[in-house]
Amino acid sequence: MGYMTVEEHSATLLHLKRSPGVRSWSLLVGIASVGLAAAYYSSDSVPWKLFYVAGCVFVALQNMEEWEEAMFDKTKNLIELKTVSLYALVLTLWRKGQERVVLDLTQLCDVCVQEERVRYLGKGYLLMLRLAAGISYPLTQSATLGGRSDVEAVAALLKRFVGLEELEERRQQAHKAEYVEEEEDSLDNDTDSDDEAEEL
Repeated sequence: MGYMTVEEHSATLLHLKRSPGVRSWSLLVGIASVGLAAAYYSSDSVPWKLFYVAGCVFVALQNMEEWEEAMFDKTKNLIELKTVSLYALVLTLWRKGQERVVLDLTQLCDVCVQEERVRYLGKGYLLMLRLAAGISYPLTQSATLGGRSDVEAVAALLKRFVGLEELEERRQQAHKAEYVEEEEDSLDNDTDSDDEAEEL
């Protein structure tokens, strides 16, 4: 499974989605199976057997990845990030478990790939959204294990959609123009001071 899949891509809307991967579902089935096996083969009473199953399902849900969505809407100038956690939904009896963050698309000034250490599993990569206010926010809550190329592909798509490369080129040209003006001003000042020195 890649970092995020493209659900919809038009000139004004980019909709990215991520679901739990094979590793999450395998852990869920594997850990729940341990609880079922412990309950089936034990000679304990029924409440203990239910405790084994419930405990293993609880641990399995803790290890599940979340469902995540990101919508970049140019018409509303909004970035909307949604996260749904099955663990939080079950724990709060479906009252909570959904997070929603809304950011201003016009404030987005950079998108970069960040490396993160994942406990017991090595390196993971995720995409960071850098805003003009100095705030960095991750596109997803969990890092992708393995190759960096999937995350870089999403970063390149996002930069093209928002137009960050063109914006960066314009900024660099503006900085160069300011630098040239400052150099010309300093040269003019130097020649003026040389002329004054000659007159004295």
